[in-house]
Parts: sequence; C-alpha cells; structure tokens
Amino acid sequence: MYIAPEMTQSMSRVARCIDNGPMEGFWGLMKREMYYGKKYKTKEELMLAIEKYIDYYTNKRVQ
Repeated sequence: MYIAPEMTQSMSRVARCIDNGPMEGFWGLMKREMYYGKKYKTKEELMLAIEKYIDYYTNKRVQ
C-alpha cells in the first residue's frame, strides 16, 4: 500500500472499533454514491473514479 510522505498511517489497538467508525462510514458513502450500479472497464478507470470521488468529497460535497 502506498502512503504519501506527508501522511502518517495510524492503527489503533485490537477491539477499538470506535476508531474505525468514521472510515467505515466514508467507504459506505463512497460505494453508494459512486460505485454501486456502475461498471468500470479497467482497474485504472476505477482508481481514477475513486481519486475523483475523494477530491469531490473533500473539496466540493456539502457536508
């Protein structure tokens, strides 16, 4: 897995599900809003769609 130099990976202790909640929520939203019901022809196409969605979610989506 690639981690950008300006980012730090964080892992909590086992059985600390509260730490995982926000990320699980994000993945659920992303799948509902940009993945389910669509077909991607290549891995690269899917990866680009994910990058675009993360940019949209971070910078443009009304929260």
